[in-house]
Amino acid sequence: MINPSHSIYLLNSKVKMSLVILSLCMLSLLVAVWTETNADEAAGDHRPLACHIMGNIGGVIDYRYSRVGKEQKVAMEMAVEDFARSSCSKQLVLQLEDSRGDSARAASSIELIDSKQVRALIGTMSAQETGPLSRVAKNIKYLPIISLTSPAITPPSIAHQLPHFFQFSDHITFHIQCIAAIVGQFKWRKVTVIYESKNGFSAYSGILTLLSDTLKAVNTDIEYHLTFPSLPSLSNVEAFIEQELVNMRSRSNRVFVVVISSLEMAVLLFEKAKQLGMMEKGYVWIVTDEIASFLDSCDSSVVNNMQGVIGFRTGFERSSKPFKRFRSRFRSKYRSEYPEEEEHCNPSIFALRAYDATWAIAQAMKNSPEKISSKDLSKAISSSRFRGVSGAIRFKNNVLRKMPSFQIINVVGNSYRELAVWSPDFGFLKSLEKHDGVNSSSSFEEWGPVHWPGGKGSVPRGWVISETDIPLKIGVPAMGAFHEFVKVSLDEANNKTCVTGFSINVFEATLKRLPYNLPYVFVPFNGSYDKMVEQVYDKGLDAAVGDFSIEPGRFQYAEFSQPYIDSRLVMTVPAKSAKSNITWMLKTFTKKLWLLMVAMHMFIGCLVWILERGNNTEFEGIGGMLWFSVTVIFHAHGQPLRNNLSRVMVAPWLFVILIVTASFTADLSSRMTVSRLEPSVLDIDTLLKTNAPVGCNGNSFVVRYLTNVLHFKPENIRKFYSENDYLEAFETGHIKAAFFVEPHAKIFLGKYCKRFTQAKSTFQLGGFGFVFPKGSPLVFDMSEAILKVIESGEMRQMEEILSFPNCSSDALRDNSSLDLEPFAGLFILSGSVSAFGFLVAILRTGKNLQILSYIQEALTKRRIWRWASIHLSRENSTIPKTKDQVQASTSVELANFAR
Repeated sequence: MINPSHSIYLLNSKVKMSLVILSLCMLSLLVAVWTETNADEAAGDHRPLACHIMGNIGGVIDYRYSRVGKEQKVAMEMAVEDFARSSCSKQLVLQLEDSRGDSARAASSIELIDSKQVRALIGTMSAQETGPLSRVAKNIKYLPIISLTSPAITPPSIAHQLPHFFQFSDHITFHIQCIAAIVGQFKWRKVTVIYESKNGFSAYSGILTLLSDTLKAVNTDIEYHLTFPSLPSLSNVEAFIEQELVNMRSRSNRVFVVVISSLEMAVLLFEKAKQLGMMEKGYVWIVTDEIASFLDSCDSSVVNNMQGVIGFRTGFERSSKPFKRFRSRFRSKYRSEYPEEEEHCNPSIFALRAYDATWAIAQAMKNSPEKISSKDLSKAISSSRFRGVSGAIRFKNNVLRKMPSFQIINVVGNSYRELAVWSPDFGFLKSLEKHDGVNSSSSFEEWGPVHWPGGKGSVPRGWVISETDIPLKIGVPAMGAFHEFVKVSLDEANNKTCVTGFSINVFEATLKRLPYNLPYVFVPFNGSYDKMVEQVYDKGLDAAVGDFSIEPGRFQYAEFSQPYIDSRLVMTVPAKSAKSNITWMLKTFTKKLWLLMVAMHMFIGCLVWILERGNNTEFEGIGGMLWFSVTVIFHAHGQPLRNNLSRVMVAPWLFVILIVTASFTADLSSRMTVSRLEPSVLDIDTLLKTNAPVGCNGNSFVVRYLTNVLHFKPENIRKFYSENDYLEAFETGHIKAAFFVEPHAKIFLGKYCKRFTQAKSTFQLGGFGFVFPKGSPLVFDMSEAILKVIESGEMRQMEEILSFPNCSSDALRDNSSLDLEPFAGLFILSGSVSAFGFLVAILRTGKNLQILSYIQEALTKRRIWRWASIHLSRENSTIPKTKDQVQASTSVELANFAR
């Protein structure tokens, strides 16, 4: 018999067991749903598709030694798993081959195609490697291949050989532009380029040319480039790197740009650089995406060796939910496969792109018929459009269509600091999210100080004078016409060449203000100034010092420092005495001043005559007015002035006459007693009209300037090479004028001031400067030092050697006439008083006329004016009267009528 309580117990147990089983089933279902959802979200916008039989996808990567290969392997496996789960796909197989380095990639690709029959290929094969291989294995030419090589390098000559070759990375052009932008921001003029011979970089020499051309756009040149063989091909890697770094340290350049390098090579490079003291103050290191993108996954010792390094990495949405979920699953899978790297397992942009590339092929295979051709599969891949974990995926000409943006980072402490964002369209920005769409080229320095190797401080100069550098060969003109600037002589006692002069003194004073020692040796040059500039361009000379004029035609060969002395083109002609003209006395005043004095004199004389003639018998007639005008100049006028208004007007005018006559007397005395010189030829137009011959320095640019700018005929230009040549040509009449740059003209006129003078025609030039090769970092430092010499007053002291105290200063005095300006105040005072007197006289005359008109109007109304006019006319016709009698009788009768 069954115990009821026992039955109830068994029933409860069965119910509990059923509930447990049901709970487990529900939990399994939830886990499955959660896993599927997680995979979908990790894949971005990838959508589930109907179940379908797939095929093989091949992968050729170096996942044994390379950090990039390890990340790509894990990401590709995750993509296949997620796609198969989300789309119920069957037999989607990833066939991976370890390339074991660059040399084995081609063989691995052929093996996958022949034995595994893969329908598409993913890997780090470059176009340079795959192109020749397509001629050996015909299947490769039509097989869809997605290259994960970064940056993308596809020469135009190879692109047509591989119509189904896809670049799943940014083109190297954008990387080069970003490098040039960083270098240009800090104005470094020379850089050293370092690259590892991998990914076809060394095979395509056009990339180095592209980098050089892009850097030249920011006035920077590649001084030296160093090629490291691929890491697996070196037997003793550390010894090789150390030797190359020692050679680089012996050079003067201190800006190093690592263009292409694996992370493993970069780790050894910076470790050795720190050991050799090349991570100290004064050095600059710039790294690209291949290194900067792995800083999150590097050991602290590696980051410590890279303190102060500037780099850039490809930007993507690191805060998005799909990326965060992908990162979580990636870290878990990466730890399980590579437990030795458990602490550093963050995915880089290369893992994200490997995931998206695998998904793109799987999705194209899914959407295509089972027996699709390779050509049609390539078309399906090229039309892929989805949002992956690395961003929007879309192809244009078999390259990712998305315009990249790079985060500029600076390694500081145990990590790095983000300085700015750079994009090809907008330049440097604080962030793309806050960008308003307006182009920006501002420096990222404004968002915080940059931590350079050796610590914070000013921007490194980028070069130093190395102890092993040979002295600079400084060319000096040995055939200069004016030795006051540069003089080359032989010291027979010591058997050496001595170089002296004003330009040499300025150069040596400038060197003292440089923050470093600059070894040099002067090299006399027997040739023209233009030829010496060309020698600097051809690297026959390191620089040139002397009286070099800064002019546009020379900038295509060299660069110039800040001018240390201003310059103009001056026309020098024989002088003649200023008294040779019969009108020389009138040159005391300008024509404008003479006319103003005559006008004012006549005006005041007329006013005085008008005011005085009614009451002063001395001013009867025009003759009285003229005589007063003459005598008042010498203060000898005898006519007394009875009108107070006349006296007010004459008083300031007498003061003006006193000052003007005194100035006239002083200037005229000076002209009569001191020899004054004036140009025999006034201007260039006179020379051109008469086809007069002119002379100039045959070694300078003046010959070209006279022909091209001033339009002198070449046959009228005489070339001279010394001061005596000019003197002889002037004396014999072979030239009518000579053209000098202003510093030379001062020397020539200082010595021969009594025989020659300067004409008014002058033309502004660029001044004298020192010559340096294009892109030389010395240009900026020397220019800054020249400004310091000028500001200190030392330049003014050195210019004293260009002056000649023996030349009479009187002969060099200005022959210009006295102008109105010194007497303007006096004329304004006298003119104002005269104008006031003239206004008062008009008012008085108008008032008298108004009274007479009123009387006439009143008498006319009473018909008396007509009778009076007739009566007075009759009396005047019968009895002759004097003028005074007529006025008296008329006044009496008018008074009677008024009563």
